[in-house]
Amino acid sequence: MNGVWDAQRRALGSFIRDQRRLARLSLRQLSALSHISNPYLSQVERGLHVPSVRVLSAIADALDLSAETLLEQAGLVREQAGPRPGPGSRGETGDDRAVERAVRADRRLSQAQKEALIAVYRSYVESASPPEHAPDLGTRR
Repeated sequence: MNGVWDAQRRALGSFIRDQRRLARLSLRQLSALSHISNPYLSQVERGLHVPSVRVLSAIADALDLSAETLLEQAGLVREQAGPRPGPGSRGETGDDRAVERAVRADRRLSQAQKEALIAVYRSYVESASPPEHAPDLGTRR
């Protein structure tokens, strides 16, 4: 089990470093934006420490990511397996979740753009789904 945690810690650090580089921030700049010490951030990026939820949240804010994204990368939150029904929705399918995962993973988009795209996608999917208890009008005459 220790090997799994070590790999997860290194993967999280690598993900944070990649996101920082994509944002074109130095370690010092991320430190200033997140109010986390430069040496500690360096250790997190190298996989030497598992940061607290507070630290992950501060890093996420500084990188314009959702805290949920970093928590998933840290292995602290698993992606929801079941459907997430919304108003008038019959719930999500595996395809729906795959689309949302792809949008969330696109590093070219800001967090606000990702949320907007997902909201639009969900609205289209919900409007395309037949109501749960709609009468079958084709069989009545």
